[in-house]
Amino acid sequence: MVDWSSAAGTLEVSPALERQDLLADRVVPAIRALETPETVGVAEIDPELADTAAFCEQYDSPPELSANCVVVSGKRSGELRYAACLVLSTTRADVNGVVRRRLDVRKASFTPMEEAVSLTGMEYGGITPFGLPDGWPVLVDAAVTESPAVVVGSGLRRSKLIAPGKLLGELPEAEVVTDLGR
Repeated sequence: MVDWSSAAGTLEVSPALERQDLLADRVVPAIRALETPETVGVAEIDPELADTAAFCEQYDSPPELSANCVVVSGKRSGELRYAACLVLSTTRADVNGVVRRRLDVRKASFTPMEEAVSLTGMEYGGITPFGLPDGWPVLVDAAVTESPAVVVGSGLRRSKLIAPGKLLGELPEAEVVTDLGR
């Protein structure tokens, strides 16, 4: 049995693949493809409370065990480059330092909501590192990987995933980055 309790607060967590109704379509095959899919849990939440601060307060989930996944983009020689950044909710992604250099672009910025939703096939406020478009780097702050369990989006606003931090750093396309979160 997996212990999600450190991050779960008052949530009732089930193995993610047992509650596929709580996962965005492209998240299901991403979890299924993991070496240890049973380590990923899912919990239903009020979609009005999907934003991190409201979520943590309502469900007694520690903010330091909650991570935000944001889509960032920038251009180089006319080519648009994307990355997902996963940082603890107590920090902010260093978009115009670490991320800009990794993407090798002049300026990086948060991708507009409509574009991020369209490209990921996920709901805004629920974007997750599981099931992102092929080829996108997933920059994971090293602090995330050191957490025993971390709450992240499920692709939908009405649920959250809980996974070992180490697993998030081992996802396909993941790159663990020191000081991504500031």
